[in-house]
Amino acid sequence: MTLEGKPPLTFKRRLENVWLRLQRDWRIYSLNQQVKRQANPDQTQKPVAIFNASTRLAGFSQNAAFNLLTTWGLQLADIPIVHFSCQAGMSRCVLGTNLDDHNQEPPCAACMAQSRRVLRSSDVHGFSYQEDSQLAADLQNLTIDQLSNYKLTVHNSPLNIGALVLPSLRWSLRRHHLKDDESTRFLLREYIKSAYHVGLEFGRFLDEVDPQMVLVFNGTMFPEAIARWVAKQRGLRVTTHEVGFQPFSTFFTDGEATAYPMQIPDDFELNSAQNEKLDAYLSQRFKGEFTMAGIRFWPEISGLDEEFLAEAEKFEQIVPVFTNVINDTSQVHACTVFDEMYDWLAHVVEIIMEHPETLFVIRAHPDEKRIGTHKHSRQPVSDWVADNDVLDLPNVLFVDAFEPLSSYDLMQRSKFIIVYNSSIGLEASLMGVPVLCGGKARYTQYPTVFFPQTKIAYQDKAREFLTADEIQIPSEFQRNARRVLYWQLFRSAMPLKRYLRAHPTPGYVQLKPFTWRDLLPENSQSITIIIEGLLEGKPFVLPEDQH
Repeated sequence: MTLEGKPPLTFKRRLENVWLRLQRDWRIYSLNQQVKRQANPDQTQKPVAIFNASTRLAGFSQNAAFNLLTTWGLQLADIPIVHFSCQAGMSRCVLGTNLDDHNQEPPCAACMAQSRRVLRSSDVHGFSYQEDSQLAADLQNLTIDQLSNYKLTVHNSPLNIGALVLPSLRWSLRRHHLKDDESTRFLLREYIKSAYHVGLEFGRFLDEVDPQMVLVFNGTMFPEAIARWVAKQRGLRVTTHEVGFQPFSTFFTDGEATAYPMQIPDDFELNSAQNEKLDAYLSQRFKGEFTMAGIRFWPEISGLDEEFLAEAEKFEQIVPVFTNVINDTSQVHACTVFDEMYDWLAHVVEIIMEHPETLFVIRAHPDEKRIGTHKHSRQPVSDWVADNDVLDLPNVLFVDAFEPLSSYDLMQRSKFIIVYNSSIGLEASLMGVPVLCGGKARYTQYPTVFFPQTKIAYQDKAREFLTADEIQIPSEFQRNARRVLYWQLFRSAMPLKRYLRAHPTPGYVQLKPFTWRDLLPENSQSITIIIEGLLEGKPFVLPEDQH
């Protein structure tokens, strides 16, 4: 297994990838040259500082493409740009971590070569790694718990650096509960040492370039997270970006991009055309015809078969339980009521055992077992239900991640649904199905679902729903669900599909043929909105009917 998780390739695919790489590199080179000739940086303005060490290695991901397109747009607007670029600047990085061999070093040479190609038209300040021997000694004999809560001082400010790097390690290792073994301790030590070094170097970089603001990739992965923290300690504005909720779209925010904060005007209501637009999207979604970050989870989707329906007839009611991927970056924000998803699921199982009259269908998230990559969870729900004897309960049916059973058909037969922070909670609320949510989700920013704020209140609400003849749903839930989903899809997701097309490797992209003129304000509304948002603080929001 390679570091970026690609399965072994056929000879034909190898040749195709070589051709695509040459084509990509030539287009990047050509556009860099075009932009460099046309740009005339206004030296009276402070520069924009950009850092995105966690979007790629040698490949070209969607987020790497979004960052590059934004860079070109800023340069063509005559804004000085300075990239803070990793030049073997960490002993271990997020994408360069090998899950099965912690001793394998990241592929710095290939990554640096790609950086040189991508950043050819920009001012680049590189940083390389230098270990702090005292910090290394302090960390050497600490346990996982001690490392996870390790605190130190960075640029005269206290920081729980152990907590800052934990989301990255959990994402890299594809698990939430970390083993206290030497390989995990090693990686956590290296992440802490690397984060500390990035923080020191980024502070020196800010001293030197004195930027007007900072743009980083999502702000959750540890290199960008500590850069964001250092910048905010100095009072600098920091914008983060992530993949949006439409194909080849991006989401920008001055908040934390992985939480997808949105400011929807109080008076925003969908008109008939907008409702039709949303319904058309949902029609495709309910058939399973959608992608997320370039991944299509199900090549097909099936309804409820006769065997399932016969089993359901034995019970008074059906309640689906939709889980999440335990190592997903959304979990950083989700765990406000429960300690983590499996703590929530344990509380749900207590309720399941109390209600034998109800069939509970536990549905694993489709991204949990992504076939053909290293991105499948190492702590999947299937293991948890087996280890905790959940499958022995006569009123539980488990549907694994790769099974194409239609969650939407299931919802329509349900009394209510239980979710942690899955997107399906928003869709169910939109359909008028009661939703009991256990984790903070991007849609819980607005009243869309039932979201009790304590563990006891959560279980009480579940028991209330299970015994009620009818569940009364506040009218605002369905209204807000449509408003939130529409805004998320068609107003806050900046479409950049005119510049990008899919690569054979899921999640990677290729540049379409275009010239520097296609990035100018009069030719690219999305780029214009992003640049105005970065430079003038305007909302990163599309006007109506631009998707």
